[in-house]
Amino acid sequence: MHDSIWFESSARPAVFLASSVFAEAAQKQADALGLPEVRRVFVPHPIQDATNDEMKGKAEAAVEQVITALTR
Repeated sequence: MHDSIWFESSARPAVFLASSVFAEAAQKQADALGLPEVRRVFVPHPIQDATNDEMKGKAEAAVEQVITALTR
């Protein structure tokens, strides 16, 4: 989140990516850091024990969301 906000504050588009379980915490942190509208995309939880194929699927499912977030 800190990196995304730093990039956005420097006029460089960024998207914060995280597991869906962190959505509420991400909003609270974005609010606290002064950029509540920071772009973000959440992928299905869990991540830590996902296989390579599962991670590839999560990435493929998220790529359009990332592109949309960057171009809005």
